[in-house]
Amino acid sequence: MTVDTAVLEWAVSVREPWLTTAITVLTHTGGGVATTLFAAAATLLLVRADRPSDALIVAGAVLTGWPVMSLLKNLFGRARPPEPERLLVLHTESFPSGHAMTSAILATALAAVVVRTWPRGDRCRTVTLAGLAGYTVAIGLSRVYLAAHWLTDVVAGWIFGIVWALLWVWLITRVRIRL
Repeated sequence: MTVDTAVLEWAVSVREPWLTTAITVLTHTGGGVATTLFAAAATLLLVRADRPSDALIVAGAVLTGWPVMSLLKNLFGRARPPEPERLLVLHTESFPSGHAMTSAILATALAAVVVRTWPRGDRCRTVTLAGLAGYTVAIGLSRVYLAAHWLTDVVAGWIFGIVWALLWVWLITRVRIRL
């Protein structure tokens, strides 16, 4: 038995109707539409605060992350967990998890803004960074619980998402230094 299969069996064994409802609501906050809306709101706030570099990190990473994720899904072409375990009707490939990747891109980009903005040791900074990490972990695990993805799809989504956002941070901070 693989780790993916063992985790899927465990997730199915702990399902409860109330928990499934709560997790279904949660998982929708990590999809492409929701993360784009969150990124748009953050970008507008950063532009209003005269932080164009930070706005570009958030907007650029999130908006370009979706096509990268789609390309990766098509490249790997991995099948999703089987029905009836899968609680959502999905027609795209499984690897990497789009929800895990897009939520990790958003959380990492916002975390970079927080790190660039708030001083070390600031309690709000620590709580915000923990909240961003907790958000993307919860989104990823929701996908496993609902059997929309294998655990390895989610872990790959987190890795690809973090790397993609950090590439944007690196790009924008390097371009800014040269200006």
